[in-house]
Amino acid sequence: MSTNRLEEENQQPSDGGEYNREPIPAHALKSPKAFWGMYAGEHAAGTEFMIGPLFLAAGASLNNLIIGLLIGNVLAVLTWRYLVLPIAMNRRLTLYFQLEKIAGSSMVKIYNVTNGVLFCFLAGAMITVSASAIGIPFNVRFEVPAQTFGLAGSAFTTIVAIVGIVITAVAVGGYKRVAHFSNIAAPWMILVFAACGVVSLAQMDAHSMAKLQAIWSDGISFVQTKNGAADFGLGKIIALSWLCNAAMHLGMADLSIFRFAKSKSAGWAPSIGMFLGHYMAWICAALMLAAVIATNPNASLGADGKVGADPGFLAWNALGWTGIICVVIAGWTTANPTIYRAGLAFQSLFKKAPAAAGVIIAGIVSTIAGAFPNLSAQLLGFVGTYGMILGPMGAIIFVNHYFAKKLGFLEDAADATKSSFNFAVLLAWIIPMIPGLWLILKGGVFAAYLVIPAWIISALLYIVFGKMFFSKKS
Repeated sequence: MSTNRLEEENQQPSDGGEYNREPIPAHALKSPKAFWGMYAGEHAAGTEFMIGPLFLAAGASLNNLIIGLLIGNVLAVLTWRYLVLPIAMNRRLTLYFQLEKIAGSSMVKIYNVTNGVLFCFLAGAMITVSASAIGIPFNVRFEVPAQTFGLAGSAFTTIVAIVGIVITAVAVGGYKRVAHFSNIAAPWMILVFAACGVVSLAQMDAHSMAKLQAIWSDGISFVQTKNGAADFGLGKIIALSWLCNAAMHLGMADLSIFRFAKSKSAGWAPSIGMFLGHYMAWICAALMLAAVIATNPNASLGADGKVGADPGFLAWNALGWTGIICVVIAGWTTANPTIYRAGLAFQSLFKKAPAAAGVIIAGIVSTIAGAFPNLSAQLLGFVGTYGMILGPMGAIIFVNHYFAKKLGFLEDAADATKSSFNFAVLLAWIIPMIPGLWLILKGGVFAAYLVIPAWIISALLYIVFGKMFFSKKS
């Protein structure tokens, strides 16, 4: 064994192997296999059982869905590969430690809390999805209350609490355990998703594309007679499928994941998640709702008389116990890495706390969020909103990495000036975010449409403010 190898192995990180505040050493890098399994498990997972049916419920035509998802998912894969991976492999740092160098320790705490809480809401939705399946054998149905923060009953809330504890216990084990869990679960889950689609087609007796399109159109008509008119065109489908994970790629959250990458081929790993998860699985999940409406329309109605996406019931209707088990595990494989990411965000607030402290906090917040089913029912809007909020910080990292030195202002400005608060970062982040939130919440603008404009504006603003506040000449 070489001296360098011995030195590497003797350099133990202070955070239990997660290297949260130091570059990943060579001996800790991971092969592409770890990333392919993780992305397959994360994106062919719980969100797919919820999001897929929402396309049909929102009025998306089948042709637009097939074409739009193809375009959007290609764009998402390219964004991960060519935007996130090069910076991750160059610096080998977590998102949060990189931001600390750019924004300062005090400024980045604001972002970390925002980031962690939003990730917890997403993880909470997946806890809700798993609970919807576990409740089926106990006759505890997934119901969406009218109030955004309304509970679905004591029995369902108890199931959510149990699921949250189990998921948090897995995430506490760190990246290695999260990736291992995904590698085990991903292959058979993907097969189950495909089986759900095939069985649903058989239930509808849809043996031709023309007949399937007719059944799909009838399903949209039925939903809109119960839920009201809605339209989800090609542009929305492309934007959503590209930018539903904007916080991870445009927002650079997956710097924390790809910092472990041994080779550039790991950057293509998201493709398995996008095309098996956000393409095949979304469509198959939508077919489950179409099958219920076509064969037993009243079964698709909730207590309020509206059509709802009940992941547990839809999977049960398609595959029985196999479907139930798949929904449960699928919720876990999405929530695990999401809680892990949120845990890193919270952990950055408590530098001297044990490595697992941030993950435990994230697990608690996620479990509380999972107790409110309305949050999961709003996923089509939520994923765009949190991408619009978190994405602009990725633009600042992008500018800092590629343009700061070239344009004559300080790279890693806070670290270079020993500042704890970089106001240039704060301004570049919130100036596009505040009007964006207003347009979403008050103006009714589709959230995913605002992600790219907010990202570009933040990038330009950080160039302007960087030259104003951190010019090398000054």
